Parts: sequence; C-alpha cells; structure tokens
Amino acid sequence: MESRGQKRPEMVDELPADKRACSSLDFRPSSSNSSVQTHMNSTHSTLEAHDHDMDTSSSASASSRSEGEHEKDSAYGSCDSDEMDQHHSSLRDYQRRRMSSDHGKFKSIISSLSGQTEPSGQLAVLTELCEVLSFCTEGSLSSMTSDLLSPLLVKLAKHESNPDIMLFAIRAITYICDLYPRSAAFLVRHDAVPALCQRLLAIEYQDVAEQCLQALEKISREQPLACLQAGAIMAVLNYIDFFSTSIQRVALCTVVNICKKLPSESPSPFMEAVPILCNLLQYEDRQLVENVATCLIKIVERVAQSPEMLDELCQHGLIQQVTHLLSINGRTTLSKLIYNGLIGMLVKLTSGSVLAFRTSYELNISSILRDILATSDLSHGLPTSHVIVGHCNQVYEVLKLLNELLPGITKDENDQQVQDKESFLANHPDLLQKLGTDVIPMLIQVFNSGASLYVCHGCLSVMYKIITLSKSDMLVELLKKSSISSFLAGVFTRKDHHMLMLALQISETILQNFSDIFLKLFIKEGVFFAIDALLTPERSTQLMYPVYSGIQLSVDSSQKFTSREALRCLCYAFSTSQSPTPSEGGHCKLDKDSVHNLAQNIKTKYLAPELYDSEKGLTDILQQLRAYSNDLLSMSADNSVCAQNEEKVNSILLSQIMDKLTGKEQVSTFEFIESGVVRSLVNYLSQGHYVSENDGKGIVGGNYAAIEKRFEALARVCLHGSRPFSSDTALPILIRNLQNALTSLEAFPIVLSNGPKLRHSYAAVPSGCSIPYPSLKVRFVRAEGETWLNDCTEDFLTVDPFSSLHSIEGYLWPKVSKKSRKQEKSVSSHIVLQPESPPLQSTSNASSCPAEIPVILGPGDMSTDLPETQGEEPKLSHPDETAKVNAGESSSSGTQGSVEKELQSNAEPDSKLARQHLASCSNEAAQKLNFYLDEQYLDHQLTLYQAILHQIVKQNDCSSGSKLWSQVHIITYRKAVESKDILPTECLPSPQDLSHDEVLAYYQQTPFFSDIFSCELVSDLHRPSPTYDVLFLLKCLESMNRFMFHLMSRERICAFAEGKVDNLDSLNISVPSVPQNDFVSSKLTEKLETQMRDSLAICPGSMPSWCNQLITSCPFLFSFEARCKYFKMKAFGQPQIQPHMSYNSSGAESDRRPSLGGLPRKKILVYRNRILESAAQMMDQHARNKVVLEVEYDEEVGTGLGPTLEFYTLVCRELQKSGLGMWRDDPCSFALKSNLQVEEMGINSLYGLFPRPWSSTLDTSNGIQFSEVTKKFFLLGQVIAKALQDGRVLDLHFSKAFYKLILGKELSLYDIQSLDPGLGRVLQEFQALINRKKFLEYFNGGNELEYGLSFRETRIEDLCLDFSLPGYPDIVLASGHDHTMVNLTNLENYVSLVVDATVRSGISRQVEAFKSGFNQVFSVEHLKIFNEQELERMLCGEHDCWAQINELADHIKFDHGYTASSPPIVNLLEIIQEFDHEQRRSFLQFVTGAPRLPPGGLASLNPKLTIVRKHCSNRADSDLPSVMTCANYLKLPPYSSKERMKEKLLYAITEGQGSFHLS
Repeated sequence: MESRGQKRPEMVDELPADKRACSSLDFRPSSSNSSVQTHMNSTHSTLEAHDHDMDTSSSASASSRSEGEHEKDSAYGSCDSDEMDQHHSSLRDYQRRRMSSDHGKFKSIISSLSGQTEPSGQLAVLTELCEVLSFCTEGSLSSMTSDLLSPLLVKLAKHESNPDIMLFAIRAITYICDLYPRSAAFLVRHDAVPALCQRLLAIEYQDVAEQCLQALEKISREQPLACLQAGAIMAVLNYIDFFSTSIQRVALCTVVNICKKLPSESPSPFMEAVPILCNLLQYEDRQLVENVATCLIKIVERVAQSPEMLDELCQHGLIQQVTHLLSINGRTTLSKLIYNGLIGMLVKLTSGSVLAFRTSYELNISSILRDILATSDLSHGLPTSHVIVGHCNQVYEVLKLLNELLPGITKDENDQQVQDKESFLANHPDLLQKLGTDVIPMLIQVFNSGASLYVCHGCLSVMYKIITLSKSDMLVELLKKSSISSFLAGVFTRKDHHMLMLALQISETILQNFSDIFLKLFIKEGVFFAIDALLTPERSTQLMYPVYSGIQLSVDSSQKFTSREALRCLCYAFSTSQSPTPSEGGHCKLDKDSVHNLAQNIKTKYLAPELYDSEKGLTDILQQLRAYSNDLLSMSADNSVCAQNEEKVNSILLSQIMDKLTGKEQVSTFEFIESGVVRSLVNYLSQGHYVSENDGKGIVGGNYAAIEKRFEALARVCLHGSRPFSSDTALPILIRNLQNALTSLEAFPIVLSNGPKLRHSYAAVPSGCSIPYPSLKVRFVRAEGETWLNDCTEDFLTVDPFSSLHSIEGYLWPKVSKKSRKQEKSVSSHIVLQPESPPLQSTSNASSCPAEIPVILGPGDMSTDLPETQGEEPKLSHPDETAKVNAGESSSSGTQGSVEKELQSNAEPDSKLARQHLASCSNEAAQKLNFYLDEQYLDHQLTLYQAILHQIVKQNDCSSGSKLWSQVHIITYRKAVESKDILPTECLPSPQDLSHDEVLAYYQQTPFFSDIFSCELVSDLHRPSPTYDVLFLLKCLESMNRFMFHLMSRERICAFAEGKVDNLDSLNISVPSVPQNDFVSSKLTEKLETQMRDSLAICPGSMPSWCNQLITSCPFLFSFEARCKYFKMKAFGQPQIQPHMSYNSSGAESDRRPSLGGLPRKKILVYRNRILESAAQMMDQHARNKVVLEVEYDEEVGTGLGPTLEFYTLVCRELQKSGLGMWRDDPCSFALKSNLQVEEMGINSLYGLFPRPWSSTLDTSNGIQFSEVTKKFFLLGQVIAKALQDGRVLDLHFSKAFYKLILGKELSLYDIQSLDPGLGRVLQEFQALINRKKFLEYFNGGNELEYGLSFRETRIEDLCLDFSLPGYPDIVLASGHDHTMVNLTNLENYVSLVVDATVRSGISRQVEAFKSGFNQVFSVEHLKIFNEQELERMLCGEHDCWAQINELADHIKFDHGYTASSPPIVNLLEIIQEFDHEQRRSFLQFVTGAPRLPPGGLASLNPKLTIVRKHCSNRADSDLPSVMTCANYLKLPPYSSKERMKEKLLYAITEGQGSFHLS
C-alpha cells in the first residue's frame, strides 16, 4: 500500500493550544488551506457532536454572549418595518444573483468535464468544482445538475492512472451528497457505490480510501439498500485497521446506516461481516464500539427467527465479546441505551439458539447479571407500557434474559429446543446452582426496593423457575441464607393475584421437596398466617403483621388506556414475542379461584390442624418477646411503678428484650412485629405519653430528666449487649429488625403520570394565570346550615392543582365572606397567592401535549392507568418567573445598607423564625375556612392535588382516580372555628424566657427531644399503628445515635456525681456510632426516586403528601442522593429528569453541575486584587435573582466554568483567613502553622472554623469593627447559598458545630468539645464537680461540703479563674462582688456563662447575619433535611476525593490519540497515585478550577475528565500540559519518560495557577 502523504491527523490538531482559558470558539474546527481538510474537519466535528461527554454548551456556548449583546439584539429588534423589508429584499436579491452565478459555473464545469480528456485539465476542472461546492448554498444545486454531474464524477472516480483525479472526483461526490442528499439516487443509478467499493478494496492510496469512506457514509444515509447490495459493508470493513480512529468511526457509521434498514430477505451480504464486527468490539474507542454494537443488535433482530443463523453468530464469538462488554471489568463505558440493547440482544440469542443458551452458561453469565443488578440504579418505576415495550429498562431486560436462561415449566413435547435446554441443565446441575446462588439474593433485593409490578412479577417468575428446576441440596442452604420464608411472607401482602399465585407455587414447591426443613420456618416467618388469611380474611384483623383479606385483579378488561399500547396482563409480561396478540391485552390465563384453591391445597396438605390455634401456632421466642413487651408496656404506663423500679426496668426488661433480639436464634420479621416490642419501646421512651389522645401536643410535658434517663438506659443496653460470636452491638441489630419491619409494613402509594410531556392550562384560582401543567375543575359549595358565608356564584373554577388550600382560601374568602365590597377588595389586594413551590418556566415543547394522568400504585402496588383529560388551550402566556438582568444594573444602596436592612428585619419580633414557631405550635391560628371533600376534612397544609389524592388512596377508589382531571370536584366550605389558644401551654421554652439560674439547666439538656416528640410524622397514618410505631422508634434511635456522645457523657457525669467513679479521666469516653446509612430505607428511597422521576413532579406539592411529610420528619430514611434531588426541586424548582445528564461507569446519574438551561446566565467582571469587594458587589446585585453567575477576570480572556469555580475558591479562602475577627482561635493554632495545608488555606483551627464570640457590649476588638464582621458573615451566607443554587463546589473548612447552627440546631455544653476539645473537656469536668456538690448537698445537708471536692487535686480557687471568657479576656461574663474570681460556690454560674457566650449569645448575631445573607438567595430552612456531614458534602464535595484511586481510569475519558493503555496515560495515572494530598488538590485546581471534587468523587464530575494528546511543534519534552477548565479537558504531551512528565506536570499545576490566558 502506497502512502501519498501524511495520514489524516486527529481532531486534537485543530484544537487551540490554550493553557487555561475556554471560550465558545474552543470546539470550532479551524479552516485549512486544503479543501479536504475543511470537509473532514466538519465531518469530525459532526461525529464528535455525538459524544455527549464532550458537551460544553452549558459552560462555553451559553456564556459566550455578553450582556451588551443582549442589548444589541433588542436594539435590532426595534428597527422599523420599512428598514427590515428593505434589508430582506436586498438579501433575497443577493441570493438570487448568487444562485444564478452558481448555476452558470456548474454548466461551464459540466461542459468542460464532458469535453476534457487531458488529465491535467480534468484535475483543474475538478479542483474548481470542489471549490464551488464548498461555498455554494443548498438551493444552488438542482436535480438536473446532480444528474448530469453524477456519471461524469463516477467515471473519473474509476480513473486508474491518476490518483489526484480519483481523489477530487470522490471528494466532489461527497460534497454533492452533503449539499443535496437526494443526489445519492442519481449516483446509485450510475454505479457510484460499486466504484467506491472497488477503490476501498484496492486501497492503493490512503487519502483516496479515506475519501471513499466519507462518500459512502453520505450515500448510505439515503440509499442503504443499494449500499448493501453492492457489498459496501465488507468494503468499508475489510481494511478498517489501517485507518485512524476518526476514519474508523466514519466507516462504522456507514455500516450502521445500512444495518438500520436491513431487508427481510437475502441476509448473506451482512452475515459475512459479523467476524470483523465481533473483533471490533474489543476496541477501546467508545463511539466506535457503540456503533459496532448497534450494527450487531440490528443484525440479531433481523435473524432472530432463524436458529441456524443465530448459531452462526455465536460461532464467531459474539456471546464472548458481548459478555465481556457487559462485565463490570469491561474498560469501555457504554451509553445506557446501548448497554440495554446488548442485554436485549442476548435475550434474542438465548431464546432462539441452544448454542447461545449453552455458551452463556459456560461463560458464567450469572455473575455478570448479578453485578448488573447490584450496580443498577434500580430505576424500574415503569409507569407506562411504552417503557416496557421500548426496552428502556435495564432491570427489566435482565429479568427477560434470566427467563430465557430458564426453560418454561410447562412441558411442550413438540418443542425440541426447550427439551435440549432442559437436557443441558439436567446434565450440568452445577451451572444451574451457580445461577441460583448469584441471582436469587439480588432478585429479593430488587423486589424489596420498591420495584414496579412488572419487575416484581419477573423476580418471582425467575425464582420459581430456579426452585422448580433445581434439585440440589445446596439449594436449601441458599434459600435459608436468603431468608426465603421471610421474603414470601412479604409477598403475600401484595394484592395482585399473579404474584400471590407465584408465591403460593414457590411455597408449594419448597414444601414438596424440603417440608421437614421449611415448615417450621414458614411458621416462624408468618407464611402460614399469610396463607391462612387468604382463606379466612376475618382472622387477619387479629394480626399486627400486614395481610390482605381480598384479591384484586391488576388489569380490568373494561378499563380504558391512553397509551399507544394497552398494558399487558402479567401473564404475558415476559413474552418473547415482539408484539402482543389481541388476546394478550387483557385476557388473563389465571382462573378467578386459582389462588384460593392452591392456598387451600397447601393448608390441607402441609399444615397440621393444631397449628390453626393462634396460640399454639406461635413460636417460643415470639411468646417470650410478647411477655417481655407487655411487662414493659404496663410499667411504662404507670409512672409511679417505673420510678420505684427503674433499675429493674433498665437491668432486666430492656436487657431481656435485647438478649432475645441478639440471641443465637434470629428473630424473624413476623415475630418482631407480632411481639409488640416496638410499641413497648416507644411507650417506654415517651414515658407512656405515646398512646395518649393528644395528637402529639405536649407528649413529653416537663419530664425531660426522666425521658433522658430512659434514653440513657436504652443507649447503655444497646452499646453493651451484643450477639455472641459477632462484633455487632444490639443497636444495629435492632435497627436492622426495624428496617425489615418497615419494608413489610409500609404501604405508601406511588402516584405516576401517564406520559412524558405536560400541557399548558389556565388556572383561575388562586392567581389567574397560565400554568405548564393541567388544572383541576372545582365547584365550591357552601355547606348546609352555614349562615356566616355567601354562596360561590361560579359553576366551576379551574384551580392550580399544586396550590395550597391556604392560598385557595385566600382567593375564596373575599368572595364568600359577608363584608362590604370595598373591604373585600382591600383584603384581596394584600394576599400573595402562589403555588407551594413555583416551578421553572416550562420548555417550549410542552405547549400542546396531552395531559398528565396519574397512575396510582396503591398499598398493594396495584397499578391504575387513568384516561386522558380534555382541556382547553391556554389563554394566557405563562409569565417569566425569572427577572432579566441588565448589563448596567446597580443597587441603589450599597452593601452596608443592604446588610443593615437585612439584619434589622431579622431582629424584629415578627421575624420569619418567629412566624414559623407560631405556625408550628398552632397551624389553625389564621385559618378562616374549612374545606371538605366527600364529607372528609381537607388538611390546609396540603395542596389541592395532594388532598384529592389522599381521598382516592384512602378509599381505594380507582374509578375516582380515573376521573381526577376530567370530573368537576365538589368541595364544600364552612367557616372555621377560631382557636382560642394560639400558643399551647406545652410549647417548649426558649432560654430567653428562663431566669439566670435556669440557663445552665437549659444548656445541660440534650436538645433533640423536641424534634422527636413535637411533630407528626405522617398524617396518612394513625397513631398508634404498627407502621407509625416503627417510624417513631427509628426516629428515636436515629436521634439517640447522633447524640450518643451527649447521652453517655451525661451518664458518666451522673456516675461521678453519685460517687460510682472518682476519677475525672473516666469522663473521656469514646462512643461508637452506627453508620448513618443503616437508617436508610432502600424501599422508601426508591419510592421517592420513582416519584421524583415522574414528569408531573415539578414541585413537592405535586407528589403524594407522605413524600413531603416523611422527608421532613424522618429525612434519615432516604439516601443522601435522593434528598439532594428533592432539595433542588423544592428550593429551586429544578426538573429532575434532564436528557443531557451524563452517566458514569456504574450507571449513576451525575448532576452536580447541571446545565440549568432554564435559567439565564450573567457574566460578571471581577478583580483578582479585590476578590472580596468584587464578591460583595456581585452578591449585592444578583443574590436575589435566579441567574447563573459566571466570572471573567479583569485583563484575562478566560471565562466559563473554570474561572467561576476558582473565583468561589478564592472567596472562600479570603473569608477563612485569620485576623478578620470572624473565627475563634484555638490555643494550639500556633503549632498548626507548620502544617502546610493549614498555612496555605489560612485556616486557624484544626477542628474546623467556628464563629469567634463577641460581647454585646463591644463594638471594637483589636482594631476590628463588629459591623465589618457581620458584613462578612452576611456575604459568606450569600456566597454559600449562591454556590448551592448554581451547583458550585466550595473549599470550606467549617466545624461540625457551625454546620449545626446553619441547620438551626441548638448547641449545648457537649458540643464545645467538637470545636475546642480542651475547653469542652474542662467544662464537662467542672460540670461533674457541680453535680457532685449538689449530690453531697442533698444527702449531707451541706456539712463539710467543700472538703474533698477539687479539680484534679487542685482547689477551684487556686486555678485563679476570673469571670472572663477563656481566650478572650476582653469579654467579661459577669460583674459584681460574687463574680470576681471563680470558686466552688459560683462555678455553676461560670460554666453556664461560658457555655452561653461560646455557643449562644456570643455568636448569635454572627449566625443571624449569615442566615440573613443566605435567605436572600433561598430559605435556609430547605437545608434541614440534611445532617452536618451531609451539608458539608453538599457544599464542599468529597473530603477524600481520591478514595477510588484504583478505579481512576474507569472515570476518565481518553481521546484524540490516547487510550487507557497508552504509555503516557499509564505514566500519568501512576503519577497521580503518587501525589500527596496537596498535590492532588493542586492538580484538581489546575484541571477543573476547584481543588475539590463534587459529591460522588471523580465519577460525578461533569463534564467528564478528558485527557487528549497534545501535538507539539517542537520536542514534546519541552512543552507543558494545558487545560480547558470549562470542559475538564487536559491536553497532555507524549513525554518520553515518567520522570519528565511528573516534572512538567508539577511545574504546570504550581506555576500555572492564578490566571486564565491563551498559551
């Protein structure tokens, strides 16, 4: 093969060699002198556009326009019509002249080519033709011109002696197809495709071959069948290894175009390409592999009905290559669509080919499927049948494959293929056993995670086949280890008769084969009681464990469906047929009595009659636990008995219960629920108030000491009790039992809409505007007997479904109240009517779409599909909720004025916090109307949509749900009864209400009881009920786990006071805590995720009420990722489903840096030498505006994501410096100065920053004005909130205690140790002496009180402590004769004042300033669903950002000359692994603009970190690496050695900081 020039360079050659900057021009291909370069560059850019990981539109393109350009656009828009018409007329004249000129040139060229025979002349004409085609427009080329040119160009393309003529002729063919696609038909008619294929097969010249590939790719788009018949597939693939990666992609695009249109006959032309395609699956280029996979998927679909052809595919190693790609160790990261397509391809192969079936087992397919299920995002909501039929779900595809790997249970003597598969499994029982071992535990996990009805049915179907086909004794151990009996007991709580039938069949099969082993387990786990409840529903009312008394069909044949295809009956859910027959739409294969008959057969055949007695049927452990629980319950209800026998309760009953739970015999979920342990524990902890009829108000009263004693007792038992031969303490075991119980008990409904799009509608109530979703029709009717109100005159009103009932009341009250018209107008003009959380402006494609119809997945996961609504077109345009920001806008008042105004408003008694406190104590205070639907009272805290859904779910009325949007809802109203007690007497006091002597007692309390006892968890549940009991106890245990150090410290202090221990060192304790993830409910998390994925979930008010209530009261039940999505939706109204979201290798979504395409962007000019001043001015002008801020430095060209992240980093660094009067200094801070990280960051506390205390009487300290301190805290709050809103990572180092203050939590004496261990430890020891003194006073009457009480053998007086704050002598705590020096008498006052100055009054003004600044962006209240560690993770990303260093290559994209195995890449990964902590921070700062990674680490970085080869003009060793921070794009020269690379990389990341310039 002769090379006629340099091989086509990679795309990186055209990329600018900028060092740090990034602009919108960075990805625009540059022009070239050669026209082939120009065209191929455009082709490459087109191909690269398909690579979503390189999408930089969010950071570059969207920000390339300045604000001045917006003004320019508006100026042009104001031109008068005459000028515009004249401009358009002149433009049309120019185009006509241009087209006429082009037509003349084409005629001349055609004439010249027809008469020219000299090669030089032909080459000159072809060159001219290519030049004309490069610049002419689409209308310049006509069909006649194309038809005339085609035979001439095809003839010249066959030229044998002159390669230049061939090159330019083929190039002209390419240009013509690109300019006028229909010309492909003329070229095909004149045999262009065979001519191009001949050139490719000859491959004499590389540039000619590359041009042939370009031309064939264009032709194949329009004429794929002609390309197939001419042998184009083999022509483009035959020598594919000789081309560069970019040209290989072009070749594969040609094959993809052909394979998408394969004919139904003559398959041989594409079958011969299969070996080459299978080999290409081993390549590392992602786009190439995805194109190959697409081709193979289409080929398999074409030959799926031919077992012989499927066998031929398998003989070429297709199964081996696909399983390698699917394995978790596969290097190539595939898109989700291709990944699911490959699984679907295996489904077709194993379904039609015994060879594929056998090969899959031999290749250990079960372990691959296990890993897929384990790492899947479990997004299996499947709201409509369209999702199922479209194969868009990974879990569903895996279940289909597993069903094909297991032959059907029903025998078919005529199906030889099924017999061959059964014979293979019978001869290889070990392979079947391996499959069961791998997938059964994962199937149980998927089933219990809140999956849809279809996925749950698929899991049961696969398990039934495995259990039926397997006869091995190893199956017994597997089923016991997987807790199959407990799992089956949970399945029997479902309503669907298909799943009940499968559960009964599994139970019968297990009892047939292993009845001696599993009969007792079935009784222990409640399977027997569940089966008996199917036959005798009246018995189910005696059980706490959930069983259903009736069976409901999941599909009603009379039901109407709005989707394109009716929902399949579950009998056909995993049918391999591509399209269901008409009978598959609604006719069920199961008889109506089949479930009852099978249950009766199992009961008669396997269960003895004496087990029918509920008492005899109970296990010994259940009876013992029930006895202990009843004793504890009775003692909890009697306070006098408990007080006298506290030691007995603590040491005996609690210990006995925990011993049973942690004993050798494991307690089943059924036994745990039925024993009443949960109810007895919650009543014990609440001192019997839990079962009182007060709905949660005043549960605790004033018995804080007794309550805390009980928590301490439970904590002590949980920490000390452990299971034999296990390191687990009792607490994680108790939590695990509670989680299992919650999974079995909870039945919160999922409500899904029936379509991916929304439509606009007009809502008259409450605000009278167009909304981007359907409205509800409501008729408001005055209640009978109501005389205080008027009738509502309207027939019906359209109401915003997501507006609260309180806002609807505000609209209705002026119309129905008997007041003067003038007064009505006055009242109505002052009412702000908004939905609960206004969503962002909807996209343009949602204007005329069908309505969203909820699908209610009820308590039994019964899906209900609701019909489409008919609504009118929107009458008003939706107002833009985002204020436009002009270039020259400025605030009328400076930063100081706005800060003082904010602080003043927060200091007013009627502040937001005060209003919230009033609302929390009495929600009915301002209510004027009561609303009723079907005579049921509607809660004012719900939206109208939630209230109606609550009634539908409560009544389980599917017919009402089907008419949700179409029917007119009749809501009656009556005047609300005014509440006399606005503030209940039981409301918790605040320290301002306490006397000076009571301050210490207040701060000694563990302040989490109010959170536990003062709020209702979920309004949908009655208290007491089994589910509510479990939720309440989990909340208690989670709070106890977080405050374990506080509780145990108080317990040790009390022990010292009572003389049980004499050494103060015993106060230094280390308390283990349970990981927070143990409290996460996977089932509830998946339910919330499914709900938020719904297209109607645009604000919290659009979801069922349990979502909002439970995530507020028990946020620990949901994963951190799910709460982040909920937070964004509630705080910012951001839609959760974004098509541009990238996926990492594990399939998880990465949305730390969303594109925020719905928000406008604002480019801000900042100055490096005045960072804080620039930040203050920026926030003063734009903090309240919903705009995405992007930074541009003065006299620097860089803009976009990188400079913006660096700006936030610099601001954080400035605000964390010592000497600002903001942060407290530790005594050990001088020793910390030697620490490199602390010195560079300016951090003056090893334990995190905490506000420096300021006395209320001091305005200045050490030359620092307190007003300047509050301004900086105000700015800090603005910066942090804006960073959260825009998705920016911050580099902060706050203490845990400060994060607690941000979350609105109170601090106590025990929190001081987390921010100043020395001070906190001494204060606790002082507190122990105070308690010891009080104990002696009580028993000794004060005689010789002070004797023997000393602080570490030193009298308190000898410590020479005065009443100034330790470390801050200018802050005087108290004055007067009794407060000169600290002694044993006034030590209690001293401790209380130090605690108050350190964590309350001394820092309260700074914290309020911070919150005021924060609230300018969005309410800080939205953060309360996170704990301190999670809030830090949200703000600052990952602490140990390189925790996955060994998986570094899996989260990096290598392109344009580099692959994962390239020597420079191997060297780079080794160098990164060798970096220390600070070098890694610098590397991240250099590449991304921020020294920290977002939550989720490198896998969540978006755009994905990309490393490409940098082509250097001179020697590579003399060049430096460069980056584009807006795209996380590193251009690395191919250095000759690892040492040289490390030297240059360290130089770049250290010296290249601090500016954004072109290199």
